[in-house]
Amino acid sequence: MDLQRNVEQSLAASAETIESMKASSADIVAAGNGIVEALKAGNKVLTAGNGGSAAEALHMAEELVGRYKADRISLPGIALVADATALTCIGNDYGFDRIFSRQIEGLGKPGDIAVLFSTSGNSANIILALEAAHKKGMKTLCLLGRNGGKLAGRATWEIVVRSPETAHIQEAHQVILHIVLEMVEQAFVGRS
Repeated sequence: MDLQRNVEQSLAASAETIESMKASSADIVAAGNGIVEALKAGNKVLTAGNGGSAAEALHMAEELVGRYKADRISLPGIALVADATALTCIGNDYGFDRIFSRQIEGLGKPGDIAVLFSTSGNSANIILALEAAHKKGMKTLCLLGRNGGKLAGRATWEIVVRSPETAHIQEAHQVILHIVLEMVEQAFVGRS
């Protein structure tokens, strides 16, 4: 087995997946603008995902509250995956499928944004989170993979990475996330 060839093939496949996202550039811009508008109006961003997607949800929230590249005002971002006590309490009392929707019921307000990551588009807890967000009058952004799964067509904005490989979907989600954060940062740098 040629390890260097495997590395080169993996890099090429990742680059190809990310390159394919150019076809979704208008959707990325629309979602980014929606998040900027919500934040300018004083609303917050709630994020959620499972596994590697949970890490992306954490990353987005911390970059909003902290910063991406430049100094700017802190922005309200909450990762619903971050509070172990809430996750275990809700999971124990209501079941794992409700760990995000229950938090959205308590924390979400009309005008807030729920950013939901799912490489399959079929995670029951993400589907219930989307439904809870809609009931609260929130807008939603779903970053999905494969064909979008059961979540396809249900969010305010959706970006589907049409790859069968979870790793490449997550890599593309990370790039999209950084583009959106760049848009947010440009809108808020220099504001006090």
